[in-house]
Amino acid sequence: MAAETTVGGVVVGLETPVALALVPVVVGAVWALAYWRADGTASARSRRLLLASRVAVALLVVVAVAGPYVVTTRQTPGEPRVTLLTDDSDSTAVVGGASGLAEEIEEAGVPTRVATVGNGTRSRVGDGVAANLRENGSVVVVSDGQTTGGQSIAEAGERARALNASVSAVRLRPRQTERFVRVDGPSKTSAGVPATFLVSVGGVETNGTVELTVAADGEEIDTHTFDSGRGAHEVTHTFNETGPHRIVARIDSDDRFERNDVFRSAVRVVDRPDVLYVAQGDYPLRGYLDDLYDVTASDRVPTDLSGYYAVVVQDVPADRVGDVGALQEFVIDGGGLVTVGGENAFDRGGYSRSAFGSMQPVGVGDSGPGSARLVIAVDVSGSAREGLSAQKAIALDALDQLGDRNEVGVVAFNFQAYRVATPQPLSENRGAVEDRIRRLEAGGATDVAAGLRGAAALLGDERGTVILVSDGVDGSPAVPAAADRLGSEGTPIVAVGVGDRTNTQRLQEIARLSGGTYLRAGETRRLRILFGGASRQFEGSGLTVVDPNTFLTSGVRLRSNPGNANDVSTKTGADLLVAGPEGDPVLARWRYGLGRVAALTAYDDTGTLDGLLSRPDSLLVTKTVNYAVGDPERLRTDVADAADTRVGEPTTVVYRGEQRPDARGASFRRVGADRYEATVVPREGGFGFVAGAEFAANYPAEYAAFGQSDALLRVVESTGGRTFAPDEAEAIARLAREQSAGVREVRDSLTPLALALALLVFLAEVALRRVQVYRGRTRRESGLT
Repeated sequence: MAAETTVGGVVVGLETPVALALVPVVVGAVWALAYWRADGTASARSRRLLLASRVAVALLVVVAVAGPYVVTTRQTPGEPRVTLLTDDSDSTAVVGGASGLAEEIEEAGVPTRVATVGNGTRSRVGDGVAANLRENGSVVVVSDGQTTGGQSIAEAGERARALNASVSAVRLRPRQTERFVRVDGPSKTSAGVPATFLVSVGGVETNGTVELTVAADGEEIDTHTFDSGRGAHEVTHTFNETGPHRIVARIDSDDRFERNDVFRSAVRVVDRPDVLYVAQGDYPLRGYLDDLYDVTASDRVPTDLSGYYAVVVQDVPADRVGDVGALQEFVIDGGGLVTVGGENAFDRGGYSRSAFGSMQPVGVGDSGPGSARLVIAVDVSGSAREGLSAQKAIALDALDQLGDRNEVGVVAFNFQAYRVATPQPLSENRGAVEDRIRRLEAGGATDVAAGLRGAAALLGDERGTVILVSDGVDGSPAVPAAADRLGSEGTPIVAVGVGDRTNTQRLQEIARLSGGTYLRAGETRRLRILFGGASRQFEGSGLTVVDPNTFLTSGVRLRSNPGNANDVSTKTGADLLVAGPEGDPVLARWRYGLGRVAALTAYDDTGTLDGLLSRPDSLLVTKTVNYAVGDPERLRTDVADAADTRVGEPTTVVYRGEQRPDARGASFRRVGADRYEATVVPREGGFGFVAGAEFAANYPAEYAAFGQSDALLRVVESTGGRTFAPDEAEAIARLAREQSAGVREVRDSLTPLALALALLVFLAEVALRRVQVYRGRTRRESGLT
C-alpha cells in the first residue's frame, strides 16, 4: 500500500513503504563489512569514509526499491484517441454513413477504435453508446439514431452525463427516397358500427405523389393520393359480420425498401355491447346510443344488472335512480357508469348526500378553484440553456394563470434542485415570485427526477400539484419512478413542454404516471380552468378540452356549446377532461372499484345534449360511453385476444376459459382463474391465428422511421458533444486532442533518481580513494589491506 505526505505543498510518496524495513539490516551489514574483524592497516578515518559512502549507497538503493514518487499538477497532452460507433442497420443505409472516416482520423494522427452498434434490422444504438462510454471520455456516433431495441438514446445520454463523458455525432443527410405506411385504429369494434382508421405515410425525401389503397377482407374500400408524398388519411368502414377481419393499407412507392409499403391491422368484430339506458323523459341520446349498442331502456335501475357492460343515467334525481346498491356492486365489479346532467341531476337532483352521488367523479357545488397548493419546477439545465428565456416566459405565464388564493412555491433544477420560493399565497407574494423567476440562470446537467423530488420536498407533507416547465430531455429511469411516486402520494404533475427539441413522449409519460396533464407551451391558459379562482377566471367561447392526451379526448374537436351545465366541482382523484366557457367541469372521470365512471354535465335549454350529438362533437359522447363499456368481450368466455405485432417481436395471446386451449405453435400457461397466456413471435409478415385470436405481423420497426433522430441530437447537445459533417475527420481528431489535453495530476517516479544518486556516491567514494593513492599520502591509508 502506497504512503503519501505533503512537503512544502508537494505530494511525496512511496509505492512500497514496507521496503524501508530493510534499512537496519542494510546498515548493519555495511558496518560489519567495515569493522568486523578489522585487522588491516587502514586507518579509522578510511574506515569511516567507507562506512559513510556505502551506507549512503545502500540507503539510496533501499529507497529506490520502496518506489519514491512525487505528484504534480501540470498541463499534459494526454493520449488522444477516438471511439467511432458505426451503424450498419438498414435505416441508416437510407441516410448514408461515413465511409473511410476512421482511416481519415488515423491519418490525422489520432488512433481510432471502431465498434458497430447496429446491423440489418437491429439498431441497439443506445446499448452501443452506453457500452463504450468511459469516465471523462467521448464517443462519436455515425448513425441515424433510430433505436429499435435495448435502452433508448436518452438513457445512454443520461449515463454519459453521469460519467462526465460526451457524445458527438456525424450529421447524416437522406440520400434517397424512402416511405413507410402504418394504420392506427380500433382492434375491436361492434358489428354494424362505423369504425375509423387513420392511415399515415411518412419517410424521407418524399417529394412527388404517392398512391394509397386500403382494403378490408381483400376488397378495396378506399384510395387516396398524397400530393406531397406523405401525410395522413382517415378511412371509415362498417363491418357487418362478427369475427376476425383484416385491414390492409398499401402504397405504390418507388423507394429502397418494399416491405414497409404494406401495413396490416387485425380487427375483431363483436356483437354490440348491451347497455342499460335509464331516463324518465324522451331524450335524443337514446336514439344515438341505439345506433352503437344494444340498448335496453328503463326509467329505473333494476336489481339484476348481469349481462350489461355499462349503464347510462340521464337527468334522473338521486331518489328516483332505482336500486343504487345493485348499481354500486355492478360498477365495483368492473361495470361502467355514465351520468348525464340536466335540470334534474347533480345539484338539481339531490346528489350531494346520496349513495348515487358518492359514485360520481364530481361533487355538487363550487369547490372554490384557486385555493390549491402548487410548486412550479423550472428546468435551468444546460439542455435548456438556449431556451431559458422561453422557459422563464412560460413559467411566468403559468404563474399569471394562477389565482391569488393559491399557495405557490418555485424550485429550479439542473442536476439538483434549488429552492427559489417557498409556498405562499400569491395575493401577498406574486411580485416577489415573478422577480425570482426572471433572475434564473442556466447551466449544468439535467436531472428531472431531482427537480420532482425538490418540488415534493417543498410541498412537504401536504398534497398539492407540481407544474413542471421543461424540455423533457432526460432519459433516466429515475424520472418515471419519481413521477409515479408523486402520483401515489396524491400529487399530480402538470408537465408543460418548452423548447425546439421538446421530448413530448417523456413529458406525457411523467404526466400520465402522476395522474396529471401534459400541456404544450401555448396551452398554459388551461391552468386557469384548474387553478384560476376569482382573480383569474377562465373565459372561453365554448367547451375546452383540458387534457387532450386521454382515450376519451384524443382526436376530439368541440364546436358546440349547449349553454348550460350543472353546478359541480371535480373531486380529488378524478380527472377533469372538458371544461365549459367559465372553467366549470363538463366531463370528468374516475375509477370506482374495478369499474369506470364518467360524468357529463352539459345540457341545453331543452335539457338535451344539443350539438354534442352531431359530428364532430359526437365523438366525445361515443368515446365516453366506450370508456365505460371497456372490453366489449369482458363478459364472454372461451375467447382469445392478441395484439398486432411486428416481425421478430413477441405478442401475448390471452385466452379466457375453463380449459387450457390446445393450439398449434403456442404453449399456454395458466396465469389466473380461467385465464391462460401464450407468447408468439412471428418470423414473417402477414396474419397469424392462434386459439381463435387473429393478429397482424408487420414489417420490423427498423423500417418504421428514417432520418437522423432528434433524440440523438438532443443527447449530443446535453452532453456537451459536437456535430460533424462526414468529411470533417480533421475536426474530430482536433476534438480528441482537445479533450485529451488538460491540467492533470501526474505521478513522476523518483526511482531512477535514487539509483543514479547511489551510483554517483559509489563512484565518488572510489575516485576519492584513488586520488589519495596518487598523491602518495600513504598506501596503508588508501585501503583495507
